[in-house]
Amino acid sequence: MKFAPGAWKYAILPLLAAPFALVISATAGLLSLAAGAGVLAFFRDPERTPPPTGVVAPADGRVSVLREEGDRVRLGIFMNVWHVHVVRAPFAGRVTDVEHVSGANRPAFSKESDRNERVHVRLETDSSNLPADSSGDAADGEPAPAPDPDDYPDTPESDAEVTLIAGAFARRIHPYVEADDDLERGERIGHIAFGSRVDVLFPPSVDRSDIAVEPGDSTTAGETVVLEGGGFEADDLEFDVTTETPDGGSEEFETDGDSDAESDGSASSPA
Repeated sequence: MKFAPGAWKYAILPLLAAPFALVISATAGLLSLAAGAGVLAFFRDPERTPPPTGVVAPADGRVSVLREEGDRVRLGIFMNVWHVHVVRAPFAGRVTDVEHVSGANRPAFSKESDRNERVHVRLETDSSNLPADSSGDAADGEPAPAPDPDDYPDTPESDAEVTLIAGAFARRIHPYVEADDDLERGERIGHIAFGSRVDVLFPPSVDRSDIAVEPGDSTTAGETVVLEGGGFEADDLEFDVTTETPDGGSEEFETDGDSDAESDGSASSPA
């Protein structure tokens, strides 16, 4: 079983303490062992195989929001503690910017979370990589290759934004990517834990009837198609990720209310 970066950092202490706790009592030993195993479960990172076409779900969970906002459609996926908390790219693209924005730390499920601490990961993608023209490799099940902008000089580009938002207990946000990284559809872009929500705000060209999932449906990150190919133009997309508690990653922003973020390392993509 593969684990997200930072798993052993949090799991090693309770696992090492378990034999000593067992000397005190069987209950203490079992609790310590369970704590370590629980951390590893939260950080589990199974392999995923994207389908050949379509925009894929960025997160495991349950569809909790599907509504029209003006001329746009919002899709929200809520993640419980037992879900895999690795977030994946819905489509291929290139990271143009990673920006930290200070804010509050409200519960992820509340409306006040719109003012929460966040990290914006901005993406640039070609229309040739969007569902209408997607051409993933169905033969070997691998994600479609990331685009080379030089190959599509006359193709309009589309900007997308993946936003990791801190929740009531989260004081750290861990993206895996940095500017100029090329992403494949279904590639890992970050890790969050203990209750999160991912929102996708589609462009005006997408109608509610175009969405392939309904409220209550379960999704699997990188595999469940949330928007079928066709009827999708190269317009703006926005993705919001709302996290309740911190956990490991290769880049970390520590937050404390409105305080500035502190990075604990350089970002890398554990594809």
